[in-house]
This record gives sequence, C-alpha cells and structure tokens, in this order.
Amino acid sequence: MSSRVAFIGLGVMGLPMAGHLLAGGHRLVVHSRTRSKANDLLARGATWADSPAAAAEQTDVVFICVTDTPDVQAVVLGEKGIASANRSGLIVVDHSTISPAATKQMAAVLVTKNMQLLDAPVSGGDLGARNATLSIMVGGDENAYQTIVPLLNLMGKTITYCGPGGCGQLTKLVNQIIVSLTNLAVSEGLSFAISNGLDPQKTLDAVSGGAAGSWQLQNLGPKIIKGDFAPGFTIDLQQKDLRLVMEAASQSQTPLPGAALVHQLFNAAQADGRGGEGTQALFAVLRKLAGQAGD
Repeated sequence: MSSRVAFIGLGVMGLPMAGHLLAGGHRLVVHSRTRSKANDLLARGATWADSPAAAAEQTDVVFICVTDTPDVQAVVLGEKGIASANRSGLIVVDHSTISPAATKQMAAVLVTKNMQLLDAPVSGGDLGARNATLSIMVGGDENAYQTIVPLLNLMGKTITYCGPGGCGQLTKLVNQIIVSLTNLAVSEGLSFAISNGLDPQKTLDAVSGGAAGSWQLQNLGPKIIKGDFAPGFTIDLQQKDLRLVMEAASQSQTPLPGAALVHQLFNAAQADGRGGEGTQALFAVLRKLAGQAGD
C-alpha cells in the first residue's frame, strides 16, 4: 500500500534514501535547501515543496536527513517549519545525528501539535544509503515506530527500536564511540606495521580473518594502504558526532578517555587541513607523529 511521504535534506545520505522510498511505490514530496539536488527525484515523479511546512501538509510521514542540531531545529521549529503545519497525526522521522537533549525538546513541542517525532539516526555511510543496507536506530513512541517500519525497511537492513525519545540518538553515539576507536586501532596497527618493515597488504590479509577483524579494518584498511583518503564519511562530520558524544558524556558523568583522545587527534587532522577527507585520514596524523608523513 502506497503512503504519502516527504523527505527533507537531499545530501549524500538523504538523496539515495529518498530514492528508495520512491522506488518502493510511495508518493514522494521533497525539499532541500538546494533545489537542484532534487532534480533526479523530480524527474522520476517526486513533487517539490517550497518549505518543510508545505511538505508536511501534503504527507503522512516526513523524513529528515540534515547535518547538525541547528539544521534539524530549523526544519522542525523554524519559520515555515514542520511544527507550523496544520497536519495532526503526522509522524516526523529524523535520520540526522544530533543532540539527544534537543531531540527530546523538539519532540515535546510536536506532541502539542498532535505530531510524533522519532529519532532514527543511521549507520552504514554513503554505501549503506545507496544499497539500502543501513542500520537504523529508533527512539520515540513505539506505536508510531511500528507504523513506519515498512518504510524503514526500504532504506535499511537492521532496524532496531531502542526505546523512548532520544534513545535512537544515544544509541548512535554509542556507535560513533566504537567506530572512532576502532578506526584509531586500525590506523595505529597499520602505522606500526609500516614502521617495522612489514608489507601492509600482507599484514591486512593476515589479521582481517582473525580476532582483529572489523568493518573498519575491512573497508578502511585497503584505503589506508593505497593512501586513499577520499571521504565516505568526513572527519568534520565525525568531529560533530564526537562533540555530541562528549556533551552527552558530560551530562551523564561518564568518563570516555578513548573517545576524548580520538577527538583530539581529529582536531590535529582538521588543523592539518584534512577536515574534508575521510575518517581514515587519521592514519596520516599518526604517520606525521611518527615523523613519516611522506610514506
């Protein structure tokens, strides 16, 4: 059965995610700060909305995928934002990675409009978005969640209800702690291998099938060896997420010494002009610390 859905934010992640909804037979309304990003979807039958409010008024479910907390707040609460729409019963699904505290505040506002906000950040990068294999972590009203599971299944492979509002965002921050520290481990291991004269490809082959195996090793390890620092997920975005991690850790009085270290090393990467590169460029920071920046 087809639904009326909207997608706001058509970047590297949002564009393919919206495309899966359209390919699934749903009537799609789109909005983005840059209209040209919608051209492909419009050519395939999607409809343009001039504002988030206009998108909300035409649909039953609105998906959001933008960069940071202020961007989501503008879409939801800003002028011509979703909250200003006359659309009782609307379900808003935010796929952005943002502040759990801000998520709860926005959800409280939408409830007064008889709307539900589900925080549903994703993991899997641009490849997962294109292949519809994302992991989606959802917080909010469980009945609303059950309503939209068929839609989420069009975009992701692992869909998990994590609990009340904010739990999706908190789960994503757990993901980012583990991802960033594993990235550091991969970068350190390969740096150590090179410093000690090992063949990096043979080393990667040797350790990938054992206890050291991980998504980061499998996907970023080959890029590191080739010196390929093109972004799948940029250092700047990882730093945004780690900032959210450290804020939430402070609020819960949870010590995170490893995450704090990675955060500082990525600061060094940004200072070296690498903020727009992929997170695997952390390796280059370690090689520079080792006095081997050119290898």
